[in-house]
Amino acid sequence: MEDYDAIVVGAGPNGLVAANLLADEGWDVLVLEAGDEPGGAVRTAEITAPGFRNDLFSAFYPLGVASPVLRGLDLADHGLTWVHAPEVLAHVFPDGRSALLSRDPERTAASVGSFHPADADAWLAEFALWQRIRDDLLEAILRPFPPVRSGARLARELGVADALRFARMAAQPVRAYGDDRFSGDGAKILLAGNALHTDLGPDQAGGAVFGWLLAMLGQDVGFPVPRGGAGELSGALVRRLAARGGRVECGRPVDRVVVADGRALGVRDARGGFVRARRAVLADVPAPALYLDLVGPDHLPARLVADLDRFDWDDATIKVDWALSGPIPWLSEDARGAGTVHLGADIDGLADFANDLACRRVPRTPFLLVGQMTTADATRSPAGTESVWAYTHVPRGGTWTADRLRERADEVEAALERHAPGFRDLVVGRAVSGPGELQARNRSVDGGAINAGTSAVHQQLVFRPTPGLSRADTPVDRLFLASASAHPGGGVHGACGANAARAALARHGSTGGAYRAVIGAALRAVYR
Repeated sequence: MEDYDAIVVGAGPNGLVAANLLADEGWDVLVLEAGDEPGGAVRTAEITAPGFRNDLFSAFYPLGVASPVLRGLDLADHGLTWVHAPEVLAHVFPDGRSALLSRDPERTAASVGSFHPADADAWLAEFALWQRIRDDLLEAILRPFPPVRSGARLARELGVADALRFARMAAQPVRAYGDDRFSGDGAKILLAGNALHTDLGPDQAGGAVFGWLLAMLGQDVGFPVPRGGAGELSGALVRRLAARGGRVECGRPVDRVVVADGRALGVRDARGGFVRARRAVLADVPAPALYLDLVGPDHLPARLVADLDRFDWDDATIKVDWALSGPIPWLSEDARGAGTVHLGADIDGLADFANDLACRRVPRTPFLLVGQMTTADATRSPAGTESVWAYTHVPRGGTWTADRLRERADEVEAALERHAPGFRDLVVGRAVSGPGELQARNRSVDGGAINAGTSAVHQQLVFRPTPGLSRADTPVDRLFLASASAHPGGGVHGACGANAARAALARHGSTGGAYRAVIGAALRAVYR
């Protein structure tokens, strides 16, 4: 019988972060991954043409480079190098105008100021606020809720009046916040477009804080990419873990967390083998998969099982990857040097897009997020060429045949062709991935949902993944939720895995008995 201090189910970034933090404390750790390679949604492969490296899921990592969790792992010592496109992001309007987000805040201010002169200084004031509260805000966001220490420091820095107004902004729709602060379309669209990196449209509560956070991070740390591909981030995490004695086994899916007397004892793999966990099981899988499939309702409070029936996924995704014989011939000068391009909508168009999704309609006009990967990292394709992707969202649950996917990909190409005439002439290879294909590559991308659950306010903080404690602890002793279904949610920042590792360490620390007694009592109150 195999025997380890901790079993981590899933070798996505959160699982690998959790494994590393436990190994740092001397724990003997085994990571079991169902897929053929580690990384989850942080992987790279040649899927369009030879020599073109395509990130299969996520690609740009502002939260990754800013996260105190990932920074603390010193991944540069294990081969990770961050690189940048000349500019961070351009949002191209349907009429051809564009707004630029730059690592030079003065350039961003000049861009938004071209839409309305007063917006330049207003934008710089937002960035000055970010600089004041950056470290404490990131700590407050990424640590378990409530963030007592970082929250107290944040409140002291802001003062009562500004703290109340900042909290109001955090709850606002991004359109409302943009209208409060700015007069021109440029600043407003940079906020609203960044908010749609989640599943929150311009008029949904809570969107403002996501748009503001990504816009400020873009000027602070950029939207960097790992040199060589997203998989290099995962590779660095695996190499760091191996240096500390941890192991990753791929192609070994887990089909059961073994529970007895309310305690996780280990896992059973798909071949029927049992692996004992002396101290903890940590699961980097979506919450419904952990609780309903791996644990089973018989071991859970009925209230939690009922809550999981109301778990809200984010929208499904369609992604198109291309190998191009040359750079995209954008009409917009801003777009030519930007790693990320938003395309297809003004703010009302973003609202129409979000409303179509809410009404379970395939949006008539797709809003596109485009990644120019060779522009950001010259190693991604042969000299003079470009590795590019674009993704857009569609409602969950539709049937996407090969023909239907091809038609949607053609519509995406037509949108690019309108703003970059000659785009289609450059295509030497294309790969189209619908919700089913994305899930086949990574079973945690359930139905094409890339954020492991909605970012809407009803499923954040103490409501993530269900009403509870906003912690990694579960009703099963020694079992911890380490995926993006847990607080603080989606994005490659490692915080969900780090929070699970810290909870496991607290459970087995010198006050572990008291810790579990308090957590257990709180969970019983939540689920009674």
